[in-house]
Amino acid sequence: MIDFRSDTVTRPSKTMRNAMANAEVGDDVYGDDPTVNELESWAAKRHGFANAMFCSSGTQANLLALMAHCQRGDEYLCGQQAHNYKFEGGGAAVLGSIQPQPIDNEKDGTLCFKKLAAAIKPDDSHFARTTLLSIENTINGKVLSLEYMAQARKFTQRNNLALHLDGARVYNAACALNVDITEICQHVDSMSICLSKGLGAPIGSILLGSEALIKSAKRWRKMVGGGMRQAGIIAAAAKIALEQNPEKIQQDHDNAKYLAHALNQLDNISVNVAQVETNMVFATFTEEIDMADLVEQLKHQGILLSAGNPMRLVTHLDINQSDIDNFIQELKRTLTKSS
Repeated sequence: MIDFRSDTVTRPSKTMRNAMANAEVGDDVYGDDPTVNELESWAAKRHGFANAMFCSSGTQANLLALMAHCQRGDEYLCGQQAHNYKFEGGGAAVLGSIQPQPIDNEKDGTLCFKKLAAAIKPDDSHFARTTLLSIENTINGKVLSLEYMAQARKFTQRNNLALHLDGARVYNAACALNVDITEICQHVDSMSICLSKGLGAPIGSILLGSEALIKSAKRWRKMVGGGMRQAGIIAAAAKIALEQNPEKIQQDHDNAKYLAHALNQLDNISVNVAQVETNMVFATFTEEIDMADLVEQLKHQGILLSAGNPMRLVTHLDINQSDIDNFIQELKRTLTKSS
């Protein structure tokens, strides 16, 4: 199958599978898993944080960060399109009793600091306490600049807020900016990194932060059922993803541009190629095309897509230019047949 639905669909490499099969393991709830411990220690040092915690998913890592930063009745600021607000089941509110205060994202994915400042609540018992700003890099494939990251840091310092980065695809951001990952990390108090998207691990995310924050987050992780036992089996693949696969992300970005240009050559489809900054392409189809039917027809040809208009297509480790050429050929054939 050629799968453009997301970069979460990547399969572990042979190197990862061998590492998983041979990983040294222990009980991670007791802190006894040497492979998990090595991953966490390495990740903390690599990204410039005091400590790190291996989590089962990005949703879990973000939730634990919010719960470690905020007390019950506190509030966090975020974007209307923020993953930890819109797509993670309302966990902060449901499980953490933390009130989200979403702000409209600007077209480039940023949040306006004037709007954020206006949303901060007065120190008054009538209001939730605003304690945290959560931002996302990348967001819908768009990259937040280093200048914006620095401005966000200054904003939170002026307003006595902590700053969390949902960095599910932060390595895509670093690649697009052509900087070392630490140039982004330096501006935030905590950060999650999804290891099972562009980095290609089968399972897991890492949460980075201070010693105190990670200690609190570990307690919350146990409470919500996230304590894992012989997790070294998946941590072994996660470490390979962090060590070896960041250098492969540029190929995903190049393939996304290649895909965008190819789609733009077809009738009934338009793509703003200039807005393809990382590994996501958003293609707009003309109204007469039945998107659900198109997706179903291409599925029978071994091509998986997410229905929607615009349609999001994501390149990743398991997509190459030959796959894109095959997809374009089948898409063109299907559109011609349907017209």
